[in-house]
Amino acid sequence: MSLKKIAQMTGVSPSTVSRVLNNASSTCASKEIKDKIFAAAREIGYRPNENARNLKNSAKAAPPDRHISIVLARIKTLDADPFFSELFRSLELSLFEHHTIIDQIVYTEKDLTKDISKSQGVIILGRCSDKLLAEIRSLNQTIVGIWRNSMDFNVDEVVCDGKKAAELAMEHLISLGHRQIAYIGDCSYESRYVGYCNSLIRHNIPMNYAWIKQTDQSGASGRAAFVELLENEKEFSAVFCANDITAIGVLGILKEKNRSIKRKISVISIDNIEESENTSPFLTTIHIPRNEMAHMAVMLLLDRIAKKHTESVRIEFPCRLVNRSSCYPFV
Repeated sequence: MSLKKIAQMTGVSPSTVSRVLNNASSTCASKEIKDKIFAAAREIGYRPNENARNLKNSAKAAPPDRHISIVLARIKTLDADPFFSELFRSLELSLFEHHTIIDQIVYTEKDLTKDISKSQGVIILGRCSDKLLAEIRSLNQTIVGIWRNSMDFNVDEVVCDGKKAAELAMEHLISLGHRQIAYIGDCSYESRYVGYCNSLIRHNIPMNYAWIKQTDQSGASGRAAFVELLENEKEFSAVFCANDITAIGVLGILKEKNRSIKRKISVISIDNIEESENTSPFLTTIHIPRNEMAHMAVMLLLDRIAKKHTESVRIEFPCRLVNRSSCYPFV
């Protein structure tokens, strides 16, 4: 019945709803349709009808629902960053499968007026400040964080090392002969920027601060930073972008200005969001395993809710290069 309700709310078929809700990387619908389906599922508190499945298979009845809160520590809306939007979608799927309902979504520190103390647990997405974590812990002690680096906060965490991801991206550019590499992204306490700097030092490449552009890692600020680079700096041969949404904006500008730019500029980034497969040229990026990270965060949270572990657990996933066509040998 829930699938039919979601289909009515979104104007698609129940089969499309089913495919989207059972596959985070489903290609059976556009991003807009998938977003509508997940929004409708949240609105009606959808979960898989496990009781019906179990009756059919003469199994035990489904366990009771659990209720948790999600805190998005780095963004103001899910639309602000496709990586976190896709990570959240993977998280929802895993929660659905384990009879866990999202009571509320809390955006950044300013929104902690919502009462998360009644939730059975909290999952934090994105780098968390000391202040924010202290506030969350004062309301709820059952916490799992998903972020790019260990925060040493004495909470359960699932990580994929941003510094290692940046070094992998830089090693790829350097292996292609690039030594004049610009950076666009956050430079304040940011592991990806540290990875960029470490790689230059390791290969005895001088750092040119004019090629380093501080941004808030949004598409708009990334495009503005790259336009400034093009106008004022002529020697760089490659750009390392801290995230895919920035790199996609850079590729767009390169396409617009292809007649005035007399050289090929390589572009690489981190995240491997769905849109990175549809750019021109296809974006070379570092894959962050968001589906696996989301699944493991749910497993850790449920295990802690059940009081099956008390010590803090840290699980780190490796990243990998997705070599497409936006990087070229230096000539």
